[in-house]
Amino acid sequence: MQDTKRTQWHTMSTEAVRETLEVPEAGLNREEVKRRLEEHGANILPETEGRPIWLRLLAQFNNVLIYVLMSAVLVTALLGHWLDTAVIFAVVLVQGVVGFIQEGRAEKALAAIRHMLAPRATVLRDGQRLHIDASDLVPGDVLLLEPGDRVPADIRLDQVHGLSVDESMLTGESIPVEKALETQPADAALGDRLCLAYSGTLVRTGTARGVVVATGLHSEIGRISGLLSEVAVLQTPLTQQMNRFSRYLSLVIVLAGLGVFLLGWQFGDRPLADLFMAVVALTVSAIPEGLPAILTITLAIGVQRMANRKAVVRRMPAIETLGAVSIICTDKTGTLTRNEMMVAALVLDDQIFPVSGDGYDLGGDIGAAEGAGGSVPAPQQLVADLAQAALLCNDARLDTTAEQIKVVGDPMEAALLVLAAKAGLDLNGYGAEWPRQDEVPFDSDLRYMATLNHDHHGQARIFVKGAPERVMALCEMVRNSEGSAAPLDPERWQRHIDKLAGQGLRILALAAAPAPSGSGELNVETLGAGLELIGLVGLLDPPRQEAMEAIAECRQAGIEVKMITGDHAVTARAIAEKLGLRNTREVASGKDIDALDDASLVELAQRVDVFARTSPEHKLRLVQALQSARGVVAMTGDGVNDSPALKRADVGIAMGQKGSAAAREASDIVLLDDNFATLAAAVREGRTVYTNLKKAISFLLPINGGEAASLIVALLLGLALPITALQILWVNLVSSVVLAMGLAFEPAENDVMHKPPRPADEGLLDAFLVWRIVLVSLLFLGGIFASFQWAVHAGLGEAAARTLAVNTLVAMEVFYLFSVRYLDSASITLQGVLGTRAVWIVIVLIVLLQWLFTYAPFMQSMFLTAPLDWSTLAIAPAAGVIVLLVLELEKRVRHPRPGLART
Repeated sequence: MQDTKRTQWHTMSTEAVRETLEVPEAGLNREEVKRRLEEHGANILPETEGRPIWLRLLAQFNNVLIYVLMSAVLVTALLGHWLDTAVIFAVVLVQGVVGFIQEGRAEKALAAIRHMLAPRATVLRDGQRLHIDASDLVPGDVLLLEPGDRVPADIRLDQVHGLSVDESMLTGESIPVEKALETQPADAALGDRLCLAYSGTLVRTGTARGVVVATGLHSEIGRISGLLSEVAVLQTPLTQQMNRFSRYLSLVIVLAGLGVFLLGWQFGDRPLADLFMAVVALTVSAIPEGLPAILTITLAIGVQRMANRKAVVRRMPAIETLGAVSIICTDKTGTLTRNEMMVAALVLDDQIFPVSGDGYDLGGDIGAAEGAGGSVPAPQQLVADLAQAALLCNDARLDTTAEQIKVVGDPMEAALLVLAAKAGLDLNGYGAEWPRQDEVPFDSDLRYMATLNHDHHGQARIFVKGAPERVMALCEMVRNSEGSAAPLDPERWQRHIDKLAGQGLRILALAAAPAPSGSGELNVETLGAGLELIGLVGLLDPPRQEAMEAIAECRQAGIEVKMITGDHAVTARAIAEKLGLRNTREVASGKDIDALDDASLVELAQRVDVFARTSPEHKLRLVQALQSARGVVAMTGDGVNDSPALKRADVGIAMGQKGSAAAREASDIVLLDDNFATLAAAVREGRTVYTNLKKAISFLLPINGGEAASLIVALLLGLALPITALQILWVNLVSSVVLAMGLAFEPAENDVMHKPPRPADEGLLDAFLVWRIVLVSLLFLGGIFASFQWAVHAGLGEAAARTLAVNTLVAMEVFYLFSVRYLDSASITLQGVLGTRAVWIVIVLIVLLQWLFTYAPFMQSMFLTAPLDWSTLAIAPAAGVIVLLVLELEKRVRHPRPGLART
């Protein structure tokens, strides 16, 4: 038996497949099954080992700033300052644990795919029909399929009876595929290999028999599993920015500390131990210990806001990455469309009538046709005849008892039931009035279905529904609006078929004929006698109205939207036009992608907005091509075929209702309402999160700059340190973090969705932010040093002087908080003064904390503080007012005219 791993089974006849796999007519025997199971392995997908917990925890400390803090821990321990050692080490430990908790759940995409394999299978072995565990299937097994079965392995079909298979989880095609036995070209797309049924897909109608050609990792779903395991997860833009920022800041801190130590050693008269502690204090003051906490808090608030909008964020940094997204690649079925077939047009009496509605919703009506003399209403009798045929020649059922209508059966037949309801028929009672007596079930050879129905008054009718060319071949006459029949003109009706097909519609023809009273059976050979064509129906998986609006909003925000689907090019173009995509003139197929090298694909991916008949590899290559062009890519999808691209994208977004478990587990964000419009809201939230992070950084860094500058000045001038290392940790980890939390709740700016996406490589520190850090650091230096020196000269003692310096620093933070909420516009306004509820909550909280810091005996003993009288303490808010006024003046200088200020 040849190697089956790379064989193109869809190009081989059933006889050749059986010969290649050495399959006896009665199926494999027990010994042969055992041998092949040893050779090919079980029909399962192997689990992958994740990182052990201890390694994940250790990775949280792999940060340059953490290394600097650990160095401070070592120095304080060597000097015997155990309280400082314990506090700084606790800071490091808390940050590591918080990062470990917020890292998110481990990747579960492969486990989700494993669960999609069928647990049981029906096979023919040694002449006997057996029910076995699907894991025991081997290549060469003869497999039997029935409606409702999940296909347990890839099979080459050798018998089909009306078989249709839902392959949307692999191909993205919205309707079940009618299977056939004929071989297909070697380059046939996955969705066009009609003679194969793939593992994990679902049998909707009909029965079949076939030979297993691939199991486990060698199946199509196994191949996607392997592809998924090879995909590298990219760092988010924020993670990259924070890593760069940490490296640069650490270098500056280390060099500054070393420089101060050398200068103090050579020119100062401090004891070496005191100098070491002063350098430790400088290091601690320069490191923004509260920044990781604020980062986590801001992202967590964004996650909570997204949850309120029915979007679950599985990996926290993804919410910020959305703010930098410049391209959204989206699947069509179930994402941009409802994944619910709907009759969108009727052809009756040589005219096309539009049908309104929304998926399986029973609301909607049949509109008027546009004729030469104006609007032409639909002929009521023909509509009634068509609705009758659509309802009675139908095996589907609609469950309307639940809040959301559920379909039992074929989606296209369900759409015909909805059409009948729009025409006024009672879906529950009409079938009882016309019970079915006999039927010709749909068959892939016949390509139509026929039923014989009787009413309770002795009337009998034959109804036929199927492919237009097959149904019209049975008809010689066509019904018209006058209630009579005229000769059928196939060429004229073919023009209507071509027009509807050009709009991306799937077309069915319906016909009817009277039957003799009392007749009880249908005969395929005489079925065409007296059969009259009633009309055609054009079916469409309709685009979501909210998706159209969301795409328009994304384009306004400078975000490109690209559709990548496994459906046919004509259907994809028609949906793209309805959705309002930018470039719908050009549609690229999977074959086009295969013919291009990586460089050529980058150019195509940027130019084209609609990609059809794509495989998982195509989607993955497109995402990588767009990323290589410096795009930040979000990918949406719901099928297993979307999983590799979802994992590779900067932000993977899965549908929560109709999406597969594999897609959800490969994603960063899950939309619980399957609503593309929620994605636009997520982008808005992502941009708001990033803006608030920038505000928090511009709030925290000047505080650290002012602290470090005050220590450097004191060391260089040989003066006492105005703040100790522990007092700095109190400010950085308590006061600063609490106040910065108020910025995390800032609402979105009015023009947040009118700006282009920020560059992916944009640094956290731009020229303005550097200037602001320098200016505010100098203001804080002046406030800290002036208050400390004033208290010393007033004879208050060193402890009281440091207590006043810390309170002055915190007061300046409070007033700076009001300024930083509006970096480029005035803060002393009614709106600016009122602030938000979050701002006033943190201010009240910080006042209480500082009262404890100053007056609580246990805080005094821990931080070496002293109580202050109210007249002395009034210096602190006075310094804060000066900071706010200076910054308001600076804004006026930078923006002399109000119209230049950004809001």
